[in-house]
Amino acid sequence: MSAAPQAPVAGPRPVTGDDPRQLFARVPFCALLQMRREHSAGGRARMSLDAREELGNVIGAVHGGVVSTLLDVAMASAAVSQVDFARTAVTLNLSTSFLEPGHGTLTADAQVVATDGQVVWCRAVATDAGGRTVARAHGSFRYLPLPR
Repeated sequence: MSAAPQAPVAGPRPVTGDDPRQLFARVPFCALLQMRREHSAGGRARMSLDAREELGNVIGAVHGGVVSTLLDVAMASAAVSQVDFARTAVTLNLSTSFLEPGHGTLTADAQVVATDGQVVWCRAVATDAGGRTVARAHGSFRYLPLPR
């Protein structure tokens, strides 16, 4: 018995809009996590999110995948702010070191370290509501044209 052909599965679509500074707010995954951009300018960015039960892990802290995502998005936001939001950036490499369990509001501060115009290297640190360093990350990102 052969399997019946399956209909194509709908997948993610590019996020577009008139103001590239506001594209982040329309990214469905960031909205799902309720992530907030506090600022992003001049190669620096700050992102935050509040711990919620559905973002937790087995020890009652924010799941490491959520922390990694927060750091990743903060670094990408710093990267695009370096080029005044004229392009977008996609992750090429991400390395995260976890230091403490994260509780309460988590904040990630990121900055551009270097760029060659096509690739940008960034670093970031995530802290929790008590000011403890939860994780550190560094990553590389490729600049791409904005989706139209």
